[in-house]
Amino acid sequence: MDTGDNRRRRARSVRAKRTGTQDASAKRENANVLRSLSVGNTDGNDAMEDDVGFIKNWSLERKVMAPRYSLLREVGRGSYGVVYEAIARRSGASVAVKKLRCDAPENVELALAEFWALASLEKRHENVVQLEECVLQRNGMAQKMSHGNKRSKQYLRLVETSLKGERVLSHPEEPCYLWFVMEFCEGGDLNQFILSRRPDPRTNNSFMLQLTSAVAFLHENNIVHRDLKPDNILISEKSGTPVLKVADFGLSKVCAGLGGAGKDDEGEDKNKNVVNVNKFWLSSACGSDFYMAPEVWEGHYTAKADIFALGIIIWAMLERITFIDAESKRELLGTYVRQGADIVPVGEALLENPKMVLNIPQKRKSSMSDGVKKLLQDMLAVNPQDRPDALELHNRMDQLTCAA
Repeated sequence: MDTGDNRRRRARSVRAKRTGTQDASAKRENANVLRSLSVGNTDGNDAMEDDVGFIKNWSLERKVMAPRYSLLREVGRGSYGVVYEAIARRSGASVAVKKLRCDAPENVELALAEFWALASLEKRHENVVQLEECVLQRNGMAQKMSHGNKRSKQYLRLVETSLKGERVLSHPEEPCYLWFVMEFCEGGDLNQFILSRRPDPRTNNSFMLQLTSAVAFLHENNIVHRDLKPDNILISEKSGTPVLKVADFGLSKVCAGLGGAGKDDEGEDKNKNVVNVNKFWLSSACGSDFYMAPEVWEGHYTAKADIFALGIIIWAMLERITFIDAESKRELLGTYVRQGADIVPVGEALLENPKMVLNIPQKRKSSMSDGVKKLLQDMLAVNPQDRPDALELHNRMDQLTCAA
């Protein structure tokens, strides 16, 4: 078993690996790249070099194309990309545009993980951020991405870069980018929303139900998020009431390929939907340490790790438990265990002392109901088998919030 220092170092390395920087010329490129997208739909099956909708010469392009999106402002930076608020010229709708530089293999792996997860969803869910389109850009040309596009040399090179773990796509002087166009969430993230407002039991109940619904949907569609935390939960207020959106799928895993039903003509598993994500074992110790389940620290876990992370988030949200992140200096929602002068992530503390009893609720004046307390205890069980699966969790949460 790893020592505590080794486990912390491993978790920190994951976080450090996701921290990106931006070239000095990147801001100058952004508007031009967005304008290179044609107004009409593009055919993702055409190779980049053959797609007539994308033109190298920007001055000529401006004469024959209307820009599809206009960047308004930068709204986020970190992990491995930059996020902008933009306007879709055709509809006037606000969208979020995430620009990811795909040079180093680890960046490519994270970008493709996000693309594969969001592109694999055949249905929409109100509480999962919606991907409108993804565009691959290189050398002044762009191509709309489509999942499993075997005719695109650039797409296949991206996959090869990710699989081989070495740069096979391009030289540093020829950067490649993926642009994700998604729905824009004007309410910020869960940290900002909760900590800037007075406690509201009705909002808490609504958020708990929305979160469990989103995770149940993802697990039903064979997606393990692996990085659930308040930073990655966005708020949309377009409807007049806050709606949560689970986002940032860079560490997610699409659990497909079980069942042994063979492949179809496109090489896809015919039985890819027959997957029990709670029996699909994962080994990469990734995520953010304050939300990681005990088994994630050991590197042997299933989708039940998402249930643990959700328990940490809900507990912190209900009691407004926060810590100061050492890297960003931000106040973040998250529960922990005190060990002397130190605060230790709950998952790490449980790994070191599996018999430890969590003090739920943590605050004396908490208004947490007995039902929610019992549910949180089950979600944060040391043994993943003792935790409810996502569907059971959502059903229990539905009963609790209806009774409140």
